[in-house]
Amino acid sequence: MKKTPNLHTHRHSRVLMLYYSFSGQTSGILHCLANGLKDEGVAVVFEKLKPVAPPRFPVGSYLQTITMMVTTLFRVRIPIKKPDSRVADHYDLIILAGPTWSYNPSGPVLDFLAKYGPKFLGQQVVLPVISCRGYWRIHWFGLRKILVRCGALVPNVIVFSHPAREPWRTFGVFLKIVGKAPERHRFIGRFYKRFGHNREQMEEAERFGREIGVALKNATSLSEIDFRTTVALP
Repeated sequence: MKKTPNLHTHRHSRVLMLYYSFSGQTSGILHCLANGLKDEGVAVVFEKLKPVAPPRFPVGSYLQTITMMVTTLFRVRIPIKKPDSRVADHYDLIILAGPTWSYNPSGPVLDFLAKYGPKFLGQQVVLPVISCRGYWRIHWFGLRKILVRCGALVPNVIVFSHPAREPWRTFGVFLKIVGKAPERHRFIGRFYKRFGHNREQMEEAERFGREIGVALKNATSLSEIDFRTTVALP
């Protein structure tokens, strides 16, 4: 007896990583997330937001760093180049990632949302990923409000904060942006060992990626995943 062919072939999930990375920390987290997603058979597309005039890291002086911190406090946008047309393709999930700048989303992310948010994110499932020193809640609440206004569906958020303790974390990040090496300082270096996220957090990001991949395959909500672990948010 002739078998009827199976017309319901499996389609791999597709995820768009839409991001801006100032110091490389967001990029590192995203690549680990992508590795976890790929372990579950998910196709991943990267699209980096490119400023017309990219801000320099490190900034280079105390005055320029303070000026940057003040302007970003008021959500000043940094104009970006037009994203690639593939951003308009269909994706099962869009991961929108970037660092926290003075309690807010970064200038390039704000510019993208203002110019292209409703067009590219409307009626899409969007999972924000935040890389921060430690103060992320205002960033998250403000970003979620903007995304909802754009028509996006926002089921959850992933936040990774730098593992160093305060006040050394704040001192260390500030000095690193200036262009110093606080981890080598005779006194500060005893409390601030390194800038950014550690290896355990990168491994946690990869685990999160696998969990997201499983959820996409099983068509379960990302709201059911607990991303607020003591590794991601030490």
